[in-house]
Amino acid sequence: MDRKDILQDPSYTNKSEAFEAFDDIPTNPNLTRTIGDVINARYGRRDVLRGVLGVTATTALFGTSAMVAPRQAAAAADAGRYNFEELAWGNDETHHIAEGYNADILLRWGDPITADAPEFDVMNQTAQAQSQQFGYNNDYVGFTALNEEGTRGLLCVNHEYTNEEVMFPGLGRQDRAGFEGMTKELVDIEMAAHGGTVVEIAQDANGKWSLVRDSRYNRRITPLSTEMTFSGAAAGHDRMKTNADPTGMKVIGTINNCAGGMTPWGTYLLAEENFHGYFWTDVVDAEGKPDISSQAEARQMKRYGVPGRWYAWGQYHDRFNIDKEPNEPNRFGWVVEVDPRNPDATPIKHTALGRFRHEGAETTLSKDGHLVIYSGDDNRFDYQYKYVSAGTISDENAVFGSSLLSEGTLYVARFDADGSLEWLPLVHGNGPLNTANGFDSQADVLIDTRLAADLLGATPMDRPEDAQPGPNGTAYLMLTNNTRRTADQVNAANPRPESAFGHIIEIRETGEDHAATTGTWSILVKCGDPAVAAVGAAWNPETSENGWFGSPDNCAIDADGRLWISTDQGSNWGKTGKSDGLYALETDGNLRGHSKLFFRCPVGGELCGPYFHDNLETLFLAVQHPGTDGTMDFKGFERASTFEDPATRWPDFDPAMPPRPSVVVVTKQGGGKIAV
Repeated sequence: MDRKDILQDPSYTNKSEAFEAFDDIPTNPNLTRTIGDVINARYGRRDVLRGVLGVTATTALFGTSAMVAPRQAAAAADAGRYNFEELAWGNDETHHIAEGYNADILLRWGDPITADAPEFDVMNQTAQAQSQQFGYNNDYVGFTALNEEGTRGLLCVNHEYTNEEVMFPGLGRQDRAGFEGMTKELVDIEMAAHGGTVVEIAQDANGKWSLVRDSRYNRRITPLSTEMTFSGAAAGHDRMKTNADPTGMKVIGTINNCAGGMTPWGTYLLAEENFHGYFWTDVVDAEGKPDISSQAEARQMKRYGVPGRWYAWGQYHDRFNIDKEPNEPNRFGWVVEVDPRNPDATPIKHTALGRFRHEGAETTLSKDGHLVIYSGDDNRFDYQYKYVSAGTISDENAVFGSSLLSEGTLYVARFDADGSLEWLPLVHGNGPLNTANGFDSQADVLIDTRLAADLLGATPMDRPEDAQPGPNGTAYLMLTNNTRRTADQVNAANPRPESAFGHIIEIRETGEDHAATTGTWSILVKCGDPAVAAVGAAWNPETSENGWFGSPDNCAIDADGRLWISTDQGSNWGKTGKSDGLYALETDGNLRGHSKLFFRCPVGGELCGPYFHDNLETLFLAVQHPGTDGTMDFKGFERASTFEDPATRWPDFDPAMPPRPSVVVVTKQGGGKIAV
């Protein structure tokens, strides 16, 4: 099947998902270690056959959520920790919020964000205008207050990717498959729609939030024009140098910024995820797939899926064509720090955090003040990572460009079958990370993080997406799905073959310390419909038909330590019939594994964010690519959205306007804390 065939397959109405399906799965040597291997290594075949794997061992292997007896659950408090009436599941053209709450549109794609920005004209878009307007496909949302009351602050938003077929008129499925119709003008507009946005927002006396359009802080960060620099061991390395940048220290922009994080000192982290898809080659094989056999770094490129040829950027910008700039891919796949309070500060790509498809970069502090950052590599069969700074936080280093982000140790996780966890240090000279295996320095370890993690024996996961550190040394990992895992490739931490619905893992770090190098893990929930036995879902039995979900993606822990989950089902939504949304998930007590639906997206939209204001009275959500996910519209008819005929025109419902990704702000009617 060639490129055009798969991109015109009606199973993939979201372009990004179709391109991922077209990608080859990188070869992962750790897939040969099966669940049978790890169980037999620990317990022995005779013990397994005699039934030694009883309740205790089974709990270690598969968690406790499926073991809450109905009698125990019935004795639990009715309301749990989340005080709201759950929303009914469904799928239609608009968004819905639990009773008693408002969900207001705050920012939409194309909204002007500076005083001199032009008003959005969807039929006359330009790159210059888009560079002063809110970007496309808002994903991560962060907030840092500007006043003590928290009624003024800076909203920081990632823009992950673009859906040209609903952005621009006249582009159908054939166009997006073969790039017909994608001119340099259109490419530059979509480049300007990527990156990030920083804007000031303010809350009025009625509790409503709005953009402060004339704020000096407001700006866009784009791969078209924003210059950035590097820190850490890979900065200035020969493999980071290009014709345009012989120093290896300057790069223009950031791409595919999925989730992210806010540092304890209020700077904004953008995580570069599917960077490989933006690179181009003119050399392809008979199936239309890139032929990189002549590339000096062919082995590394193959492991990272470079070049993906998802976009036509390399046809018009040489730096995205590996035939002309083979080192440029090494300059993406990092975590970028932005100082939202200083528009003149040059953003920094911190190489100490490793190069892979970062889903996010969520921060916390260890017991003695080390900065800790959790980040998943969002790819089938890839890994979960954690970074621990060498130094501890102080008044001197709690600043933009801190050494806490450039000097430290990156770890990758190994999940063992007995429920134990080990964080393996990705340090040059550690075990196989040496010159004999292609690692001449720590710079090579960081540039080729995936290959280094392969050699250390990390556990291949089911698309590790967001990872949120919680209270008392806990962390929650979102494993969104992996339909390509076969029965002989399952492992204890990823127990279902062909998993379409994903699961959530809870980590408990040793000593309740996020900097620990060991810990334990369990599966909090196995997602999907519990009424369908073949799915193998596991929820608290008190969870209603409204509360279960598929494909956990992003998550947040609010000021009260409660876990909230947002979902991204892709075309799998047709298997649930539910739109994506935000769910409140219990993590402790008799209701552990109990979920309630709080917000749901319009048809075809994915829910990103979420981010809670410290006072718990405001919740920011990002609805991404409304109208584009799934193989059917909400009426049950097959469709693929286009500019002219989208599945929804949310949020404007203007017949002349396509759907527009938007940030939504949630507040309680009459004021007060959310779900308290």
